[in-house]
Amino acid sequence: MEVTVEHLGAVQFEIKARQHTIVCDQPLDNGGHDEGMTPPELLLASLASCAGFYAAQYLRKFKLATEGTRVRVTAEKAKDPARLENFRIAIETPVELSDQHRDGVEKAVHHCLIHNTLLHPPKVFIDIRQLAIAK
Repeated sequence: MEVTVEHLGAVQFEIKARQHTIVCDQPLDNGGHDEGMTPPELLLASLASCAGFYAAQYLRKFKLATEGTRVRVTAEKAKDPARLENFRIAIETPVELSDQHRDGVEKAVHHCLIHNTLLHPPKVFIDIRQLAIAK
């Protein structure tokens, strides 16, 4: 997997993955133009969409309605070091679930790649190089 991020100016960045492009920005009160999500919001979006994928996959497997399934992820800011903590995933399904299916959805969400990455923090390596300039 690979994502490339390029600085556009001010506090905006263009994010590219495969053939897809999005803009990351900051709110107006933080010097941005508010034209895209912030990095922490993108992290929450990653967790929510991954959880939603696994929840919908479970529902589909049991021929339960998936259209309109909604996932809300919240987290709190923490300091020393600056980070997010206390993530909460709330899933709303378009159909009332039995206890068995509610447990099934929860177990399915535990297979989410982003969820498991947060539970088992990876090593992060930083490599700094000078930009190659074309002549």
